[in-house]
Amino acid sequence: MAVFTTAGSIRDNVYRPILRPRRGELTALSHLAPADTARVTPILELEPGPSIAPLIRRLPPRTAAIAIDFGGLPDPADRLELPSLDLAEELADLGVAMLPVLRAYENGRRLAAHGLAARMHLRRAVLRLQPHVDAGNPAEADAVTRRLLAGAGLEVEEVDLLIDLAETACVAHADAVEEQCRRVLRWANGMPWRSVSVASGAMPANLDDLPTDQPVTVGRLDARVWARLGEPGVGYSDYGVTSPVRRHGVQRHRQLPTLRYTAEHNWWIYRWARRGGRSDDRCHDLCRTLVRSPHWPAAGARFSWGDAEIARRSRTARGAGSSASWISWSTSHHIAHVLESLAGT
Repeated sequence: MAVFTTAGSIRDNVYRPILRPRRGELTALSHLAPADTARVTPILELEPGPSIAPLIRRLPPRTAAIAIDFGGLPDPADRLELPSLDLAEELADLGVAMLPVLRAYENGRRLAAHGLAARMHLRRAVLRLQPHVDAGNPAEADAVTRRLLAGAGLEVEEVDLLIDLAETACVAHADAVEEQCRRVLRWANGMPWRSVSVASGAMPANLDDLPTDQPVTVGRLDARVWARLGEPGVGYSDYGVTSPVRRHGVQRHRQLPTLRYTAEHNWWIYRWARRGGRSDDRCHDLCRTLVRSPHWPAAGARFSWGDAEIARRSRTARGAGSSASWISWSTSHHIAHVLESLAGT
């Protein structure tokens, strides 16, 4: 098998999960083991709302950076506002290095601000390319890359390329996505990127139709795509334990205690409705069922902070947590599982 490597690129062994900047995900990041902080560079997809700086303030000192994707924010009404520069200054004050994410649809004003933000920190950025949307062939990909780099005033050697394949909804789709990714990697081989990573996501956007009171498996087709590529020079990225497809509208019903527990080839989805109306009892029963299952890790509560929280709830019915808690425990376990898997590749 040929080893993929772009001219001058490195395999930096960094996991780049694409996460929403919510309390659950950031709580999981705040409890990373000290040895793991340099191995994880989260990509946070900003949404309209208050600054995420207060949440990031809780993170431990990091040697790696946080990548920030501003693509979901509308252009500010005040043309003097430059969100990426404003946040770059806030994070610099917190001692957190920021990598701006360059998107194909961003205008020149935004790209220039991203470039200034990059130079304020590590003089690095992430170019997030969705080939099914941004470029249908190598010539289009070349044109997109030239425009983004010129707009930000950055060299390709200063940029981490993220090939974002988005949703891998079924086995047939995953096979098609894999073949598309191989073509994109052949194109990427012609440029000296700092690093190259591949991302996709297979978690369903809606779990409400899954059975309750029993663990149900959902295939990790995103991990399958990356593994079948078999390219030692290509880094791994995914959407954590959430879906690349965003749900819209307001959820009207109270969410059941839910854990999305990562294993090698699938997620075990636990949605618990039994044992009456008290969420404390339901969460206790869910966690007790999980820690007694064959997919509970040999290290048990020591595997991750999230596993320690699950083990604690398995021993007592007090403190069921909330939807943010369940996402934080699931995300913490997922990150630990991915890092352990990558260490063995």
